[in-house]
Amino acid sequence: MPGPLDGVRIIELSTMVAGPFATMLLGDQGADVIKIERVGRGDQTRHYGESSGGFSAPFMNNNRNKRSVAVDLKSPEGVEVVKRLAAGADVVVQNFRPGVVERLGLDEPALRQVRNDLIYVSVSGFGETGPLAKKPAYDPIIQSVSGLASLQGVSDEARPRMIRALVPDKITALTVAQGVAAALYARSVTGEGQHMRISMLEVVMSFLWSHEMDNHTFVDRQKDEPESFSPFDMIYETADGYICVATVTDDQFRRFSGAVDRAEWLRDPRFSTSTERERYRDERLELVQQVLKTGSTDQWIEKLEAADVPCGPVLTRREVVAHPHLRENGSFIEYDHAHAGRIRQARHPIKFDRTPADAALTPPMLGEHTFEVLAEAGFSEDELARLRDKGAIG
Repeated sequence: MPGPLDGVRIIELSTMVAGPFATMLLGDQGADVIKIERVGRGDQTRHYGESSGGFSAPFMNNNRNKRSVAVDLKSPEGVEVVKRLAAGADVVVQNFRPGVVERLGLDEPALRQVRNDLIYVSVSGFGETGPLAKKPAYDPIIQSVSGLASLQGVSDEARPRMIRALVPDKITALTVAQGVAAALYARSVTGEGQHMRISMLEVVMSFLWSHEMDNHTFVDRQKDEPESFSPFDMIYETADGYICVATVTDDQFRRFSGAVDRAEWLRDPRFSTSTERERYRDERLELVQQVLKTGSTDQWIEKLEAADVPCGPVLTRREVVAHPHLRENGSFIEYDHAHAGRIRQARHPIKFDRTPADAALTPPMLGEHTFEVLAEAGFSEDELARLRDKGAIG
C-alpha cells in the first residue's frame, strides 16, 4: 500500500543532517526523493563515523528511501541536468550557505521558470539576512548562539554544555518536513507553489520559547540577573544507578511524598504549591535526592509506579536497543543491505493505518540511480553518454 505522499517527487540538494533527515522522513511517507550528490564524493556524511561495506552509519540513518544521482553542479551541463529534473518535481530542498545557489544558477527564481508551482525550500543556519547570515553553521554553533548550550549548564555563570544529540539539526528537519506537507496542501487548494525559508537558529528559538524562555516572555518583567538551573532536576542518583522522577502537579507530588514515606513534606509551606516548589527548587530536589539514594532504581520504580508517580529508569543507548517495550512496539526495523549487511534503524515514528510509512528503499550507493532517474526524465542514451564523458554526471 503506498504512503501518504505517493506521487510527490522531491529533489534534494542538501547534505549532512537537517536537509537529508527531513527528506528521508518524507521518503518514508512515500515521496520519490532524488538525492543530488557531488560526483566522486557525494554527501559529506558518507565519510563520517562507523562504516560497513563502504557505507557510514550517519549516511545510512539519514538517507533511506532515496535515489542517488551524481551531478557536477559546477558545470553548466550539471546545472541543466538539475533544472530538467526540477521541471518534473514538486519540491526542491537545498541547504547551501546563502548566496551559493544563486551563483550556481539553481536558486528559486531560476527553478520557478521550469516549474511554476514548485515548492522551494531553503534551509540555512542563520537565515538569509543579518550579520551572521554568511557564517558556516553546524549544530554545535547553533547550540552556542541560540542559548541552548548555556541552558545545559547549572547557571548562566557556569560552563555551557552541548547536547550530544544534534538537536538543532533534527528539529530543523522535523520543521522542514511539516512545512513541506503544509505547502503541498496549500498548493492543492490554491494551485500555487511558494518559497519556504527555514533558519536553524529561528527553529531553535521557537523550540526554546515553548518553555525555557519564560523569564523573557513578559517584556515589562524582564529579569536581568543571571538565571540558574538545578544540576540534577528530575534525574536522581539511586543506590545502583539513576532514575528520572517528574512530579509536575500537586497531586503527583502528594503521591510521591507518600510513596517515599515523607509525609512531612506535605506540611512544609515551601512545597505546598507548584509555585512554591519551584521557588524552593534546590531545597526540594536536594531532599528528594537524599531519599532516592537510599534504594535501588528497581525498588523505587516499583513503589512509584504503584502510586502512579511519573518515573522511569535512565537507560544507556545499549539498554534502549534491547528494551522490551520498544521491541514489542516495533520501534526498530531491521533489513539486509546489499553492501553494508544487516541494518537496524528506528522506524518512521508515525503509524498511518491506511497509508503506511515504510523503508522501501535501502540507502543508495553514490550515483546508483543516475541513469535510471535521468532516463525517466527524458534524457536519451546519447545525452547520458555525453554527460558522463564530460564528467557532468557519474
